[in-house]
Amino acid sequence: MSHNRLQGRRRRHAHIRKKISGTADVPRLSVFRSGLNIYAQLIDDVEGKTLVASSSRSKALKSGLEGSPVERSKAVGKALAELAKDAKITRCVFDRSGYAYKGRVKALADGAREGGLQF
Repeated sequence: MSHNRLQGRRRRHAHIRKKISGTADVPRLSVFRSGLNIYAQLIDDVEGKTLVASSSRSKALKSGLEGSPVERSKAVGKALAELAKDAKITRCVFDRSGYAYKGRVKALADGAREGGLQF
């Protein structure tokens, strides 16, 4: 990723983070997208703690992940929603972290919605 693209994403992320924040009742669903993997976590910004996390690298998901990167992202979203359900979390605010809401980021959000999370 070029220096200017990374700076632009960080600027967009800072702009988004000024407006949204997570609490214990309604945590923030933060997404990080690398070249190969995608990571998602539900964060309580008041306490500064991660409540639930899932990624395409997690051992529980690794064996069942097949298909395109978009399909794998959707599976990560569904897995995160299941973990959130176990932690009695039903609502969250979506933080796309400066990434465009398309492709893998959108698939993760759709998977989380299908799993029962409400944004």
